Amino acid sequence: MQTLGTTTAVSTSTKSTYKNDPFLVIENVSKIYPTPTGPYTVLDGVELTVREGEFVCLIGHSGCGKSTLLNMVAGFNTPSDGEVRLQSKAVKEPGPDRMMVFQNYCLLPWLTAFENVFLAVDSVFPDKPTAQKKAIVKEHLAMVGLTEAADKKPTQLSGGMKQRVAIARALSIRPQVLILDEPFGALDAITKEELQEELLKIWQEHQVTVLMITHDIDEALFLADRLVMMTNGPSAKIGEVLNIPFSRPRNRARIMEDPEYYNLRNYALDFLFRRFAHEDEV
Repeated sequence: MQTLGTTTAVSTSTKSTYKNDPFLVIENVSKIYPTPTGPYTVLDGVELTVREGEFVCLIGHSGCGKSTLLNMVAGFNTPSDGEVRLQSKAVKEPGPDRMMVFQNYCLLPWLTAFENVFLAVDSVFPDKPTAQKKAIVKEHLAMVGLTEAADKKPTQLSGGMKQRVAIARALSIRPQVLILDEPFGALDAITKEELQEELLKIWQEHQVTVLMITHDIDEALFLADRLVMMTNGPSAKIGEVLNIPFSRPRNRARIMEDPEYYNLRNYALDFLFRRFAHEDEV
């Protein structure tokens, strides 16, 4: 576990699927906004190193700066202090090497599922032949099980299907980092579990590096290599990092039979709801 003020985590995981070299580095990152009453510090001195191909989940109470942090990784926002680096290059703006999937899908309602994905592919690979771009779109819609729904518009799709389109669109441009901001939060339990399984399958096949915000401890324990737990805002930072020891590929039923699953779950619950509980929760 990595505790507040510690810069390295002691890994307790079994065989890893990611490379050991630093890939994404968040170094001493702070975010401060001016307000009429003075500076407001959202994040204060966040330090995190992510390895290539690693699956990292972030958890913490609302207002702790999780989305702000991932927006800085995506390049939508910039640190007030510190730096975000991807493969030793400072992140200063959005780019196709990082793709973000939001909870609310962000699909263009007048375009079909195919057209929503094609728009991304065409923007990033304008010089590719049209036939090749269409093949990429078909491949990624098939990857998320939406071949039959390719010609449907978002209003004709369920919430789970819309999120599959968003994931297909994100992966179709071959990003190095997939950034997920609570992508399954609005879905029912059955659809959520189906998409968790689908996401793990895609991640294992493509070995994209994943950063994902979640409020669901069970989701994080099933998906992640590490669970990053944020302290409360303002001036939030990383409180602890839990290494998830379950081998891959993961089986949900087998994991939930492992006593270590409940040890980790209880530890995360204690962190969130006792040690860093919101005032209105104690």
